[in-house]
Amino acid sequence: MEPIRTLDQMTSHLLKKKIRKTIAVAVAEDPNTMGALFRAVQAGFARAVFLGKAPRIRELALKETGRDDWFILVDVPAEKEAVYSALKMVREGEADVLMKGLVGTDLFLRAVLDKEKGLLPPDTVMSYVCAIQLPKYPKLLFVTDTAVLPYPDLKQKAAMLRYAVNMARRFGIGQPRVALIGASEKVSEQIPASTDAALLCKMVERGQLPECVIDGPLDIFLACDPESVRIKGVPTPVNGEADILLFPTLEACNAFYKGLMLFGGGELAGLIQGTTRPVVVMSRSESPASKYYCVALSCLMAEENT
Repeated sequence: MEPIRTLDQMTSHLLKKKIRKTIAVAVAEDPNTMGALFRAVQAGFARAVFLGKAPRIRELALKETGRDDWFILVDVPAEKEAVYSALKMVREGEADVLMKGLVGTDLFLRAVLDKEKGLLPPDTVMSYVCAIQLPKYPKLLFVTDTAVLPYPDLKQKAAMLRYAVNMARRFGIGQPRVALIGASEKVSEQIPASTDAALLCKMVERGQLPECVIDGPLDIFLACDPESVRIKGVPTPVNGEADILLFPTLEACNAFYKGLMLFGGGELAGLIQGTTRPVVVMSRSESPASKYYCVALSCLMAEENT
C-alpha cells in the first residue's frame, strides 16, 4: 500500500477499497455534525443513524441539506437515553462508529467509559490522535495527545505511542518516524518529560513497543525540518522528517495543534483511541472540512476491527 499523504487521499482510499461504515450519532440535532455526515454519505463511505428528537432532526436535515431521506432516524428524546442507545448499537454491531452530536462531552464520555455498557476495556488508556494536513509539510503529521490526557505518565505515553503508530500504519506508513517533543534535545533529570522520552526510546529498542524510528527529546525544528538538523548538527534518526509528534502534556499539544489550524492553514482528522470501536468527538471550532475528515478517519479505523 502506498502511503496516504493527504486527507483527500484517505477518502479516496476508502472509496477504492469500497469501505462503508455505519455511524451512530448520539443526540443528532446538530447542523454541523449533520453537514459532515451528509457529505460522507454522499461520498459513499458512510451510512448515518441519527438518534435524538426526531421532529427536530428531520427539520434540521431539510434546512441543512434539503433532504430527510439519507439517514436512519431513531426517536429518542432524552439526551442520556439517546447516548446509551447509540452506544448499544455500536456494542452490538448494529453500527461501526459512535459519534457525539449536540450533547455535553462529559455526559458522552461518561457513557463511553461506563464499566458495564461502555467501549473502553478495563485497565486501558484512553487517548486522542489526530492527523494534520499542512500546506508547508510534505505529508500528514500525526499528533498526540490533543484532548484527553493532561499530564501523561510513562505508561500513558507508551499507550499514546502505540495508538499513533497503529494509526500511521493504517495510512500505509510501515515504519513511522516518531519525535518525542521537548523544549530541547538534551535529557535532564530536572525535566521529567525528557527522561520519559529516553525511556520510551529504550523500550522501542528492546521490542517493548511497536517498531518505529524514534528519538527524543527533540524540539519541533529537529523533528520537522531537515535543514535545522543540518544547522544544529544534532544527529537524529528522525532527521527532521517526523510522521508522529508525541507531546509531554495536553496543554502543549492542544496549543500547538490549534495554532496550526488558526495560523498554518491546517486541516485535521482526529479520533479517540483505546476504545473497542471508533469514537468521534469533534471540537465546535473545527472547520467543516475537518469534521468531514474525522468521519472518514473513523471509517478507516473501523475497518481494522472487521
